[in-house]
Amino acid sequence: MRVQDLMSQPAVTCDVNDTASTAAHLMWEHDCGMIAVVRDDGRLAGVVTDRDLCMAAFTQGRPLDEILVNSTMAQHVVTATPDLEIIEAEQRMAEHRVRRLPVVDGDGKPIGVIAINDLAIECVQPDTRMTRGPLQVAHTLAAICAHRSTGQVAA
Repeated sequence: MRVQDLMSQPAVTCDVNDTASTAAHLMWEHDCGMIAVVRDDGRLAGVVTDRDLCMAAFTQGRPLDEILVNSTMAQHVVTATPDLEIIEAEQRMAEHRVRRLPVVDGDGKPIGVIAINDLAIECVQPDTRMTRGPLQVAHTLAAICAHRSTGQVAA
């Protein structure tokens, strides 16, 4: 099974010069917690999460419409390609402690997102094509949720 079989598509994107308010609005409209941030050429520049937006507003003491996405986004992004095996995407999530991977095409343009939610839902389906089951997804989630300072799984 490959990423293209489970990813959400198309990717929800915003421009690097959009406001955090625009990103938050897109997250609300599309019921998602991460937005791919693109440059003028459509290539991935970073990602911004709902947590990034909350922390930016809190730490900067300004409303979201006064904060640019490019000041809150993560620029070093772990990605997947559509043909990547699901097990490899899951390993990237665990290793880098991320819940979502933007899926990019050969030109680096976002085309979708694969999330731990997608894996969890698929692995419990009676007709799943995943070769590893709920226990492996639980281990991946535990790795993602481990405290960075201690490595202990969050309660």
